[in-house]
Amino acid sequence: MTSTEATEVPGKRFLGALIGLLSANAAALSANRVLSIALPWFVLTTTGSIGKTGLVAFCQILPYVISQALSGPVIDRIGPKKVSVFGDLTSMTAMAIAPVLYLTGTLSFGVLLMLLAVVGIADGPANGAKGLFVPPATRAARVPLERGTGLCGAVERTATTVGPAIAGVIVASFGSVYALWVTSALFGVSALIVSTTLTNPVPEPDELPVDDSAGYLVRLREGADFLRGAGLLRAIVGMLAATNLLDQAFMTVLLPVWAKESGNGPAVIGLVVSVFAATSIVAALVAAGLAERLPRRTIYLVGMLIGGIPRFVAMAAGVPLWGVLAVLAIGGLGSGFVNPIVGAVTYELIPTALLGRVKTLAQAVTWAGIPFGGLVGAGLVTVAGVTGALWIVGGLYLVAIGVPGMSRQWAGMRKAPATAAPTAPTGEPAASTAGEREPAATAAREADAEAARRTAESAPELATT
Repeated sequence: MTSTEATEVPGKRFLGALIGLLSANAAALSANRVLSIALPWFVLTTTGSIGKTGLVAFCQILPYVISQALSGPVIDRIGPKKVSVFGDLTSMTAMAIAPVLYLTGTLSFGVLLMLLAVVGIADGPANGAKGLFVPPATRAARVPLERGTGLCGAVERTATTVGPAIAGVIVASFGSVYALWVTSALFGVSALIVSTTLTNPVPEPDELPVDDSAGYLVRLREGADFLRGAGLLRAIVGMLAATNLLDQAFMTVLLPVWAKESGNGPAVIGLVVSVFAATSIVAALVAAGLAERLPRRTIYLVGMLIGGIPRFVAMAAGVPLWGVLAVLAIGGLGSGFVNPIVGAVTYELIPTALLGRVKTLAQAVTWAGIPFGGLVGAGLVTVAGVTGALWIVGGLYLVAIGVPGMSRQWAGMRKAPATAAPTAPTGEPAASTAGEREPAATAAREADAEAARRTAESAPELATT
């Protein structure tokens, strides 16, 4: 039974699709987190070159961002299931080839970079495709959309915490080459789960059809036009792109330099990350149960502020370590509420037929600054020192949140708590027509109507769903 079929049975609750989606995400995300730890160590121990070690992440992340941005029309044309399975199988194969070549003495650094680029090219679309299963899986389970996005967020944060720990144990006990085998196996598990538990989503009855006969570039432009015309979605993407760049500067440069100059040592880096991640997991789980009852705009902006700015202030002001950890613990609680709300709003604003080309493009834009975050952090530390850099990045974080947060477009994020949860007897959302849609989509549509009329011919019609 497909997730869509399950929602058509009165009173029927089908959890298989949601469980499958969460399991597939857990496997694929854990594979990435294991790889992020094991691969740099593998390169460092086999080549002894710090420069080569730094190059490997860049060679994976850049193809990931580019391929995800360009994959949307393909996902919409052939369906997210095929894209996800093919991408995971490709990553599995590439990661299996690397240790085989190494054990046979034929793995050169150039070949390794090529294999990493293949993983990035395949994993970007695969990861984006998995996101398209969230709405039908949550409808089939008869739960609010925020619960599905909250659970996906909790899985992502758990993988971020547990994956590196798994990698550390494997590398320490058996060697980094065996961690590559584990990475390959996890990608394979993800492909198996998607192929056996998930089906492609279908447009809702009231959504206007999209011309699938259009060429690739036309469909890609439709996604870009829709993103430009959707003011709320554009504001969210812009804010996340800026804060992701600043977060990367913090993680790759500011945090290690602060740990060294404050005398706390390298061990505190892992402690800081673990404390923040642990409380963010708790918050994501709470959000999965409560987010549909909470005021979206307020919770989102407060979560971004708490999760971002106080840590920079605490570190720059010389607060003792226990105080910094307390600030980070509170910051994690705020941060955990962000992704469930962003995910729910995104799915509500984008029609199913355009979901692949718009969501993957938006996701790629939010990642676009990450490869350059380390360069920004290093430049600021060189010019202003670590304390000055922390103050500067904290100030930029405030601007990145505050300026778009005051825009009228954010009114579209509001949602009346009382209307968040109800579903019709079939398991579908109670509102089935464009005029009865949830307040978030309605408010956003009204705020963006003027801009939407300037988009591609098909986008304005679809933007009203």
